[in-house]
Amino acid sequence: QVQVVEYGGGLVQAGGSLNLSCAASGIISSINDIGWYRQAPGKERELVALISPTGSTLYADYVKGRTTISRDNAKKMAYFQMNSLQAEDTAVYYCKFQVRPSYLSTWRDFWGQGTQVTVSS
Repeated sequence: QVQVVEYGGGLVQAGGSLNLSCAASGIISSINDIGWYRQAPGKERELVALISPTGSTLYADYVKGRTTISRDNAKKMAYFQMNSLQAEDTAVYYCKFQVRPSYLSTWRDFWGQGTQVTVSS
């Protein structure tokens, strides 16, 4: 079985920075894209940032210029940093690994449990 766990989050002051990390474990053959998503109260889950196996990145327009996603393939980890947080960044943040487990020949998405980020003014 593959598991994904996020670390970090909590209460952040407006204008402050957020650092999250995410680790995948289990018998994994390959890892494809890794994404960070967020879901605010009453809203749909949305993609915030995505990173490919070769390091190409994609950011949602509302976080461009203040967010960095990175990964360490050897450690099976992903990282997320966001600066200049505002109240509208309050949400549960999720990490998703697209993985090919050793026991499967297809790709599967594995999600972390989510971590609450609350921006206080």
